[in-house]
Amino acid sequence: MGTIRITKQFTFETGHALYGYDGKCKNVHGHSYKLSVTVIGKPIADTSDVKLGMVIDFGDLKKIVEEEVVDPFDHATVFNKNTPHVDLAKELTDRGHKVILADYQPTSENMVIDFATKIKARLPKEIQLHSIKLRETETAYAEWHAADN
Repeated sequence: MGTIRITKQFTFETGHALYGYDGKCKNVHGHSYKLSVTVIGKPIADTSDVKLGMVIDFGDLKKIVEEEVVDPFDHATVFNKNTPHVDLAKELTDRGHKVILADYQPTSENMVIDFATKIKARLPKEIQLHSIKLRETETAYAEWHAADN
């Protein structure tokens, strides 16, 4: 059998602020993110396997991405932990808000790198992460491709 790519799409709502940025995004704001995760592998050929013909069960891929990305980031506010936003993050957390303090500036570019690392670590050894597309708005997105990394 040939090598096949499959893609699963996800949506989540996340707020963030870009500390030190010289435009509007320095302010806390949010996005309705659309995430596409593409993996590559060979369909299962073992006729005794209940997942015969699948590269990976879409449900299994969904579980990985939801646990690593969607559930933690949905309706959370993300700040770079190395900025003064940590004071705001503490206040929000103390008031019961969901906050993520990231090791990076929370741009779409850095988020796809983070997501790729998390997803790759959870995939079965015979499945590789091919690409991730994170759409921040209808006209703006960042992509990560294994071939580039």
